[in-house]
Amino acid sequence: MPATTTAPSAGTTAGKTSRKRGRRLRLFVLVLVLALVAGVAYGAYWGVSTVRASFPQTTGTLKLPGLTGEVEVKRDDYGVPQIYAGSDADLFMAQGYVQAQDRFWEMDVRRHLTSGRLSEMFGSGQVDTDAFLRTLGWRKVAQQEYDSRLSPPTKKYLQAYSAGVNAYLKGKDGKDISVEYAALGFTNDYAPESWSPVDSVAWLKAMAWDLRGNMQDEIDRSLMTSRLNPQQIKDLYPAYPSATHRPIVDQGSYNKATGKFDPQRAATASDGASGSAQDALQGMQSQLSALSDTLDKIPSLLGPNGSGIGSNSWVVSGKYTTTGMPLLANDPHLAPMMPSLWYQMGLHCRTLSSTCSYDMAGYTFSGMPGVIIGHNQDVSWGFTNLGADVTDLYLEKISGSSYLYDNQEKPLATREELIKVAGGPNKTITIRETNNGPLVSDRDDEMAKVGQKAPVDTAAPDRGAGYAVALKWTALEPGKSMDAVFALDKASDFKSFRAAAKDFEVPSQNLVYADTKGNIGYQAPGRIPVRADGVDGTLPAPGWDSKYTWKKGAIPFDALPYEYNPKRGFIVTANQAVIDEKKYPYLLTKDWGYGTRSQRINDLIESKTKGGGKISTEDMQKMQMDNSSEIAALLTPALLKIDVPDPSVREAQKLLEGWDYTQENDSAAAAYFNAVWRNVLKLAFGNKLPKELRPKGECLYVTPPAGTGPVDDPDQKVWECGERDGDSAQPDGGDRWFEVVRKIFNDQNNTWWKAPGTRLDKATTTRDQLLARAMKDARWELTAKLGKDTTSWTWGRLHQLMLKNQTLGTEGPGFLQYVLNRGPWNLGGGEAAVDATGWNAASGDYGVTWVPSMRMVVNLKDFDKSKWINLTGASGHAYSAHYSDQTEKWAKGELLDWSFSGRAVDGSTVDTLKLTP
Repeated sequence: MPATTTAPSAGTTAGKTSRKRGRRLRLFVLVLVLALVAGVAYGAYWGVSTVRASFPQTTGTLKLPGLTGEVEVKRDDYGVPQIYAGSDADLFMAQGYVQAQDRFWEMDVRRHLTSGRLSEMFGSGQVDTDAFLRTLGWRKVAQQEYDSRLSPPTKKYLQAYSAGVNAYLKGKDGKDISVEYAALGFTNDYAPESWSPVDSVAWLKAMAWDLRGNMQDEIDRSLMTSRLNPQQIKDLYPAYPSATHRPIVDQGSYNKATGKFDPQRAATASDGASGSAQDALQGMQSQLSALSDTLDKIPSLLGPNGSGIGSNSWVVSGKYTTTGMPLLANDPHLAPMMPSLWYQMGLHCRTLSSTCSYDMAGYTFSGMPGVIIGHNQDVSWGFTNLGADVTDLYLEKISGSSYLYDNQEKPLATREELIKVAGGPNKTITIRETNNGPLVSDRDDEMAKVGQKAPVDTAAPDRGAGYAVALKWTALEPGKSMDAVFALDKASDFKSFRAAAKDFEVPSQNLVYADTKGNIGYQAPGRIPVRADGVDGTLPAPGWDSKYTWKKGAIPFDALPYEYNPKRGFIVTANQAVIDEKKYPYLLTKDWGYGTRSQRINDLIESKTKGGGKISTEDMQKMQMDNSSEIAALLTPALLKIDVPDPSVREAQKLLEGWDYTQENDSAAAAYFNAVWRNVLKLAFGNKLPKELRPKGECLYVTPPAGTGPVDDPDQKVWECGERDGDSAQPDGGDRWFEVVRKIFNDQNNTWWKAPGTRLDKATTTRDQLLARAMKDARWELTAKLGKDTTSWTWGRLHQLMLKNQTLGTEGPGFLQYVLNRGPWNLGGGEAAVDATGWNAASGDYGVTWVPSMRMVVNLKDFDKSKWINLTGASGHAYSAHYSDQTEKWAKGELLDWSFSGRAVDGSTVDTLKLTP
């Protein structure tokens, strides 16, 4: 979950719109260049005044109306602020002010995205994106949460935060806020508006969108039925390998008698659910490619969608650490952004009291008060995506202004919304909803095709004209996740930690825990729907039949899995299965990550502690940088046994001899293996997927399925071109594909190993024939990319990270991109490695598409000996010293000292700003 972020460019699909925006940006650059050439004075204005005018004041004294007492902002060598205040309201007001100083452009773009108002900033190219986001109604739901669900203290903190942001904005023109506004001013008269509490709440909906579960898999499985049979689809979505990759919770079970999860109770197979999968829907084939294209237009705020995306977190009990107290590590894997999604910060009450109750430090989101991941004076916590299936697509029978439900016509709920467009005419859209949610199929000209060929067995023989498609999603119901953030921030023990997690409804996350008394724990929170018996959410469902709708309510919080001081002495979460589904009665999802990273971390911990060994902070850091490849360990021995007659290919094959399967950035073996892996996937699977799942412009000479092509003769091949506008569903190389290949690897004659011949290559019929062809293709691919001399090959030259400003740095002319973007960096790591610098094998490129967006190791013995690093830097200002000053260390796997106590913060402070009433 495309490596795009809060980028307007992610929603721009029309070529004409892109060219128009490009012309406007080129005009800006032309004016700038002419100004520079015309005279030193104007050049100096741009080089100094425009760029530096937006740099924050970090020393001295500033008046901040609304404060009740003096606040100190202490920044270290990396510009990371630690705020000290005498009241909660002052603390969060100062947080708003300081984040706006460093990151307001980023905050402003985010709020326009979450409210479906990007067109107000960037013009007509964003209308389709805005229309889709208005249909989802993130802002509407956020307003409902603020009005009716959030507690009075939370509202007070949000109001204080907004007041701090607005105090910073007061009296400032765009150019005084950031250089991006100065650039935007050449094409647009946009001026930033005041911040509101709902702007902060809406960001949680953006988080939830990218962590929403298996919606794309649901679409793709349905589309696969046009060419693949049920067994082939099952091959491509194998069951979770619980025998080799342990789930998060491997002790304790659900207690039917109490209706609660008991971490001490022995599990039995009878604890599991008895319902079957939705067999009645296995025959569904829906032409959902238009919906898929629409989803691809929505910016992936937190990372690319793929089986390799995720995060790592683990906690080790003091029994196994050198400190005698727990160590906790976390590194969320997100899309690379410039600046990083995260903003490091400390928030401290000088004296803890009923009116000032927070003392914490960690990673925050610009635009939201509080700390998201980090620690306070008593406990530390980390997040990874649980991956719960919280979305379902429903086919709907629409007739005029009504829809069918249980043989009755129900009126569609409708509303109109106005989209304001900079530099163009405004657009009014009508949003329609059924009881299952908004009709996402209304949001694209191509969406009229959705469901046209969607027979759901015999349930709807009358629907030849097609279906509408509704989205049901837990995040579209008001919740209390913002309350949970503040409650986590002042949790003092596992009981209060779990109480806070109970309100963390969306997005559903794995929470790991440690405290200064030596306890460790885990909690699976979230509003996870209870589906009807036999429905597993893997395919779109018939919305007109109530037996397929969600049962009332969600899985009770007390029934969700958790652990507290497990006997094994450590807890690992890395997007693997939470618990063995055979021993748990509720459906969490059918589409887990496949546990490659989690099992590697488990193995590393057990190896280090075997025989009484102890784990240090440095050991945790080294584990975060582990880049071993599980799929390489499986394939390489077979690759080395293949007789390769071509001496050039043999030369490349020799690179794998003696390789230890690690993916260092200077490794030639890693470069060659990953190229082989990409070609194996393309030959075995990618070319066999239906046209709806392949990108436009990719045409193959194929044999159509009988009765579906222009001819029924199975020996008659035809040209078939891909139809997907967005990312294709070809194998991305993540650990789902590891498991797909592992399942068939020992079957030399499996039909997946068959690949058609070409002018240069014979058809393959066995595994080793296909591997040999992949080795040859990889050799010549890398010759083109890296040169003929294999001794000059390195993985890092292929596997590069570019950090791009996600607005004007993605589509603008070269000069502007040069100003805003940074890189490249040659990286090690790889797909589904613990050091998860992911890449997409389907793209034909090895560039880094997701990264550990930050890394931290918290020392519960002495918080001042904790370590952290951010992907970029504290500042969002392109020429600030803190724009990307952490990236080089991040790329090397280094961590920075993390001060927390007053003494340590004072020792690391280089700038102090006093804010006074």
